[in-house]
Amino acid sequence: MKNKPQAAPIIVPPNLNHEVTEFLDEQNHPFYREIDQLRTYILLVDEAIVENIKWNGPNYSYKNQDRITMRIQPTTHKQVQLIFHRGAKKQEEPLERIIPHKSKILNWIENDRAVITYKSIKEIEQTKAELAEIIKAWIEARL
Repeated sequence: MKNKPQAAPIIVPPNLNHEVTEFLDEQNHPFYREIDQLRTYILLVDEAIVENIKWNGPNYSYKNQDRITMRIQPTTHKQVQLIFHRGAKKQEEPLERIIPHKSKILNWIENDRAVITYKSIKEIEQTKAELAEIIKAWIEARL
């Protein structure tokens, strides 16, 4: 009898917010799997990242500062976006980009705001290491 391949273990980040899970369960979102995978990858970068709901989607703060928001609405868009920012209040824009990361997946809107757009679970899986680097740099940036 040959050994059957084992399924990869499901990693549940310790900082996963169950209220966010309940909110997403109620949304019946067509990209639920992608959203859930992104949540895991974001939260595994640093246990100090806090997840909540803001602007009708998952939001991530670090040291009480909003840093990343997942744009999941409207559900008719066939994508999920991660918005990297410095919080809700408009601040003076820095002269240079707040992180020096040269990424093909990071679309800069302003020097302190950028977006990553995902259209499939495959894209998420292919860029997970780069995504972790970007998140780490973003939350550690002096803002």
